[in-house]
Amino acid sequence: MKKLMYLTIAALTAVACKQEPKDYVTFSGKITNQSSDSLVIGSNTDRNFQKRITVDADGAFSDTLKVVTGGFYVFDGTESTPLYLKNGRDIHLTLDTKQFDETVVYTGSGASANNYLAKKALDQEAIFADETMFMMIKEDFVAKLETIESDFMKNLDEISGLDTAFVANEKKGFDELKKYLLSYQEDKFFLNTVLRKGKNSPKFIAYENNAGGKTSLDDLKGKYVYIDVWATWCGPCIAEIPYLKEVEKAYHGKNIEFVSLSIDEPKDYDKWKTMIKEKELGGIQLLADKAWESEFVKNYRINGIPRFILIDPKGNIITPDAPRPSMKKLKELFGNLSI
Repeated sequence: MKKLMYLTIAALTAVACKQEPKDYVTFSGKITNQSSDSLVIGSNTDRNFQKRITVDADGAFSDTLKVVTGGFYVFDGTESTPLYLKNGRDIHLTLDTKQFDETVVYTGSGASANNYLAKKALDQEAIFADETMFMMIKEDFVAKLETIESDFMKNLDEISGLDTAFVANEKKGFDELKKYLLSYQEDKFFLNTVLRKGKNSPKFIAYENNAGGKTSLDDLKGKYVYIDVWATWCGPCIAEIPYLKEVEKAYHGKNIEFVSLSIDEPKDYDKWKTMIKEKELGGIQLLADKAWESEFVKNYRINGIPRFILIDPKGNIITPDAPRPSMKKLKELFGNLSI
């Protein structure tokens, strides 16, 4: 009888100690050479989802999130890395901001999917950095893409423990990436041929100047012209503003004009004016006449923003896709031109 009682008590204890699955994600980690006091988690599919996580002075952080299973991004200032979240997981991230993408490592439950995403981000970065690839003729480029796809599928299938939904979504995502790369190759080929260095720059004529009156590109001849194509609704554009201000200050009085060309729609006209005032934007602030449909925008094959363009004092193209203000390459380029 006693033996039966002990077995019953043991069984009840086991039931009592059995943990219910967590309905949240635990996300923790350590940032080396931290560049900010917080991280921001954003969703790939829900623009309204945003979670800010405080980073301690020693770079450590920890928080919980209730999520809908899917893709997210971790933002640290202007840098970001992909993240796959599912309730019940306990994920730990370490990285060094001095080599952001190269040092991202995940441990804990759900680490395999996230380490895969971190490696994929590096691989994609390498693809976009390969300028020779995008100068291939269409047939050779398509063949190169097929090789990349084969390697991608092999790597994905070799990773154990991945959710079937995750794998299916990744394969679907690669199909979308292929479509984008084909379009991107067409644009890059165009930029490196039709809009190559030394060609006459497409022009904008009589664009509204926030300071008053109208401004055309020809009005700026005699100086280098660095053009920032942006919009008030563009997050990455807004993130470049502090860096652009620093560059403008550093080159104030030099032989260069800084032009911020907004492609905001007419309905956002007041928002454009207000943002210029509130953020104390400098340089020459212009508004394109037809947003995305403006001739200047179409002639430069601008399909995404921010986009930066550098034109020489004679009105010829130096580069149709210049480095961003946040990139060290910009000041190196200016230095090579003795600006």
